[in-house]
Amino acid sequence: MSKAQHGTAVEIQGYAVLLMGPSGSGKSDLALRLIDRGAKLVGDDAVTLHSRDDTLFVQASAAIENRIEVRGVGIFDMEATDKCPLRLLIELGADGERLPASWPLRDLNGWSVPVLRLDGFTASAPIKIELALKSVVDEGLHPVRLPVAS
Repeated sequence: MSKAQHGTAVEIQGYAVLLMGPSGSGKSDLALRLIDRGAKLVGDDAVTLHSRDDTLFVQASAAIENRIEVRGVGIFDMEATDKCPLRLLIELGADGERLPASWPLRDLNGWSVPVLRLDGFTASAPIKIELALKSVVDEGLHPVRLPVAS
């Protein structure tokens, strides 16, 4: 089953990072800065989540695949990854805890996903995301399907 989600996703070292936040929170801007550091676009503005076995995947919505919006400049074609397993959710807005005791989790369409809350406009945001992804991977954390309530 596929579910559309408002967000932008990039692939970093084989894993998807999903950037979510309200319009104007910097999703595409942050994706461009991550791409400049070696990430690859998965989808901009609207992505689709789907699962296979015990893995949650992200891919671009068909209407906008292989394109990214550059605010104030236009919409541009860009090489993109077809689909990628989701590993980390980024909630854009205010920074989260300074030193969290454990990774916060968020329910995303029936999956418990590790989440990092940060201000996407800070200069260090791309590096924080890369380090957070490394930490999540090193700790063996990944989205887990939540039990269905009966």
